[in-house]
Amino acid sequence: MISKQGWINLYKPKNITSFRAINFIKKKFLINKIGHAGTLDPMAEGILPVAIGKATKLIPYINNMHKEYEFTITWGSQTTTDDSEGQILFETNYFPTKEVIEKKINNYVGYINQTPPKVSAVKINGKRAYKLFRENEKFTIEPKKVFTEDLTITKHITNKTSFKILCGKGFYIRSFARDFALDLKTYGHISSLKRSKVGKFTEKTSILLDDLLKIGQRHKEINCIAPSISMLDDILAYEIEEQLDIDNLSFGRSIKIDENKIINSSSINLDKKNIFLFNKGDIVSIGKLDGNLFKPNKILI
Repeated sequence: MISKQGWINLYKPKNITSFRAINFIKKKFLINKIGHAGTLDPMAEGILPVAIGKATKLIPYINNMHKEYEFTITWGSQTTTDDSEGQILFETNYFPTKEVIEKKINNYVGYINQTPPKVSAVKINGKRAYKLFRENEKFTIEPKKVFTEDLTITKHITNKTSFKILCGKGFYIRSFARDFALDLKTYGHISSLKRSKVGKFTEKTSILLDDLLKIGQRHKEINCIAPSISMLDDILAYEIEEQLDIDNLSFGRSIKIDENKIINSSSINLDKKNIFLFNKGDIVSIGKLDGNLFKPNKILI
């Protein structure tokens, strides 16, 4: 049984849900607590950050990180799910040229309003949208503001265009395909989708689900768990070494720290900022400063 905390940089294969992928890991290694950041559709492959143990409390911080996707839009048809697994709703014989696409693409960089797909995990009156869709319920989803940092064309043929995008939290690639196609006076849906990056989680350092499960057969323990602090980017961090401090934090008590030793604190106003305390690579607490007194909000010991 594995009780340590940390991250697995998992590469999820196609044709499996994110939940099922981590459930395989949970059962194989007898992990009590496991979770993932940023659900990937079953048809999508790519980076799925997996939190082990008390690192599950850090998932919201990973969810806020920018994500990179590589995807292909097939022009000429819109589907019920906005990807190739849905039923065709509308069709046309008009396919946009690369030049036409390039003229419109800059309109989708920066902040835009986007309506999530009906087959999504968005909650409508407490119920997931995809469940309402399966039950043939009529419902509407409110648009929300999302952010695109970069968007480029990587390949174009007559009825298909491939892109690479760097986007913020809550961005739906399927919604982009639907909306962008309509903007180009045609229809479109996602025919391939890969998430290549989530913050510090990259494809190069990821491990395939099958390879991870084979490691378990040989070693009976995961040897690819990254320390919980190693995947958190651009945070205020402070390393504690004294056992007395660790003991006090475990009881929710405040401790004194040296502000000059806070990592990434140069020219930053520390008031109201989260400080991450760690020991030997593992986050032990998240809290705020009152002078030189650290007051814990979350305990991960």
